[in-house]
Amino acid sequence: MEILQFEFIRNSLIAAVLVNVACGIVGSYIVIKRITFISGGISHTAFGGVGLGHLLGINPVLTALPFSVLAGILIGILSKKTKVNEDTAIGMLWVVGMALGIIFINLTAGYAPDLFGYLFGSILTVTPFDLYMMLCLNLVIILMTVLFFREFLFICFDEEFSTVVGVPATILYFALLCLISLSVVILIRVVGVILVIGLLTIPAVISRGFTHNIKKLMLLSIVIGISLTVGGLFLSYMVDLACGPTIILVLGGAFLVSLLFRRIKVLREGHVPKKVKKNG
Repeated sequence: MEILQFEFIRNSLIAAVLVNVACGIVGSYIVIKRITFISGGISHTAFGGVGLGHLLGINPVLTALPFSVLAGILIGILSKKTKVNEDTAIGMLWVVGMALGIIFINLTAGYAPDLFGYLFGSILTVTPFDLYMMLCLNLVIILMTVLFFREFLFICFDEEFSTVVGVPATILYFALLCLISLSVVILIRVVGVILVIGLLTIPAVISRGFTHNIKKLMLLSIVIGISLTVGGLFLSYMVDLACGPTIILVLGGAFLVSLLFRRIKVLREGHVPKKVKKNG
């Protein structure tokens, strides 16, 4: 408890809560619709915005936001309006965004000391401004989810059927990509552009093993994400390791434990009917 006297630790804990609210909500949609690599493509494209921020001398999060949203929209346009496959569109934007980020950083005078933090995350360096940005983006994500909860659910399970019954599936798909883009921006300061996929999807994947109700899935993902992020944060502090990778490793370990738990549960449930039948 002594480390809570430090402001950067308190900011980190608040950030852990805020990022996992976004991850729990948006990550659930990502896992259900199976568009995990879209989040990776958007995050790596957002690195171009990070580099532009360093070049212009402003907060890179502010420039990463339009880059992320633009990346999400471009992925949607290329996959929906052209004959380019979705994975191809993701791959092209992925490398173009990273290349732009490197070019912008090369053009920047001097050295970018916090570049490593944007690549692999640095939750301990989160500022009050970053927290306000996370809070505002979270409010947008929550508002959009509340307003279009059923519609997002329709397009996640069956986009073609949603179009047949009159749901504007294409517009909602673009809106979902924008939500993913906002989540990516929130996550950049915590786990970096390279590790975004882990925090966006692992809590939701773990939670899906315990419930198939979408609302419970979101809530459970938020709780699991917060618990594991805080656990990874304190572990990294105690053993003096990089925060972002440590958090992801804790998430990965928890996923393996959940798989083992589910396997044991399946084996136990598989033997119960046989005993009941024999006794009957």
